[in-house]
Amino acid sequence: NLYVVSQFCQVEKKETHLLVDPSHPIVLLTKRQPDLLAPSIAPQNRCHGVMLPYTPLHHLLLQGPFTSLVMTSGNASNQPLAKNNREALRDLRGIAEGFLTHNREIFVRADDSVTRMVKGRRQLLRRARGYVPQVIPTGSSWNERTEKKPVILALGGELKNTICLLKDNQAYLSQHIGDLENAETYKVFRETIHHFQRILECEPELLAHDLHPNYLSTHYALEQKEIERVGIQHHHAHLAGCLAEHGWRGKALGVVFDGTGYGLDGCLWGGEFLVGDCFSFERKAHFSYLPLPGGTKAILNPYRMAISYLYQAFGEDIKELKIPLLKQIPEAELELLLKIIRQEINAPLTSGCGRLFDAVSALVGLRKRICFEGQAALELEMALEEGSDEAYDYQVLESSDGWVLDWSPLIREMVKDIKRGTEVGQISLKFHNALVESIVDLCNRLREEVMGGVALTGGVFQNAYLLARTSERLEQAGFRVLTPQEAPPNDGGLSLGQATVAWFRSKQENDLCA
Repeated sequence: NLYVVSQFCQVEKKETHLLVDPSHPIVLLTKRQPDLLAPSIAPQNRCHGVMLPYTPLHHLLLQGPFTSLVMTSGNASNQPLAKNNREALRDLRGIAEGFLTHNREIFVRADDSVTRMVKGRRQLLRRARGYVPQVIPTGSSWNERTEKKPVILALGGELKNTICLLKDNQAYLSQHIGDLENAETYKVFRETIHHFQRILECEPELLAHDLHPNYLSTHYALEQKEIERVGIQHHHAHLAGCLAEHGWRGKALGVVFDGTGYGLDGCLWGGEFLVGDCFSFERKAHFSYLPLPGGTKAILNPYRMAISYLYQAFGEDIKELKIPLLKQIPEAELELLLKIIRQEINAPLTSGCGRLFDAVSALVGLRKRICFEGQAALELEMALEEGSDEAYDYQVLESSDGWVLDWSPLIREMVKDIKRGTEVGQISLKFHNALVESIVDLCNRLREEVMGGVALTGGVFQNAYLLARTSERLEQAGFRVLTPQEAPPNDGGLSLGQATVAWFRSKQENDLCA
């Protein structure tokens, strides 16, 4: 109950409302200090994910001698939830020590929803049980008379996949499906499409998908040759989904920060400033490109990205730097990484903000290798010590495709702090503040191109400090700040944006035909 929760976590009034809401989501709450729960629960995290009992079975279990139960989803890493007793006994044997089975079948796999409060507003990090299949409120975005209202199926991306079905101008976002990286999850993806089409009694007339040619969701779209298909750029979908939620008409400035999204130039975007609406967009500014040494290996091993940023900032002088990270990398491996970076061998170019977080996390000694997506960035956020406006420097350059944010000054200043022995919490704070300052700077430069609206979206804006601080500064500067609230800011909301763009483009085609 709420009293027990208050013994472990700090609970504000609006967080209480989330906990007792009929949807009963998991709510991220700040741990009390000292933390009475085991240190192995949510390590290197200032929050516990808490939910109150929402089934009779939960209440029966909690009649035992427990103040709390530690629970996790019934699946192995990167695999879908076990749906029946046979799957559970097969897939979780060796993980679970015992099984409590039941003769009531699970009809649809649905994970727990995850929420929190940021600046007094609810933020959904995972939209699933309790919220699906409710219609996503979209303001006035769909409320236009049009003779033809196509049924649109949007297929999402790869990570945190969801689908969105748009019928009669109403958007139905699916539950969190998972990372679409293996045959098992792909099977659940197809099951979810079939289920949504059945319960909504419709067949799609238009498929919307990501531009990345290697996503399984893209492959699915290309296999459906009898249905019209439209590819939607990843970051435009993030922007459009946020605008649709708020019923925003006209152009807005989209600050879309994430790890990876396939760009129009074939590079991996992720630190983007877009001016656009639900129909089209222009890329006005972005982070400078850097090689991603080893491709996916660099994402799993953030120290590789740190080497890439160090090389951009110091060039060949990187070998003279006396910092702990470089001392931990064997000389032969460092030489190989530098060769990959210099010659761009298996090193696609990226402008991803998530990759900058990875680099900084590795540089300060927090995380050289990750066990789950976003771990390095999360731990860097959790290490932050508030209390100062001090920020690292950055540089804004002009180029043929707009402004370019160059982080070389930041890396050089950070290396000086590392050599001085500056606390990690202070380095993290100055890094986060630099991001905030750069966002406000570029928004002011682009102010005249939009109607005062700035959308902050993409997986990086799951960072509570960055979101709250940036929102506050932009509002002080006279902008109206839009953030996703009904759909996740991460790729779990991507399909909503894809459906939005596809709808507006099909509407224009119908208007032209008329």
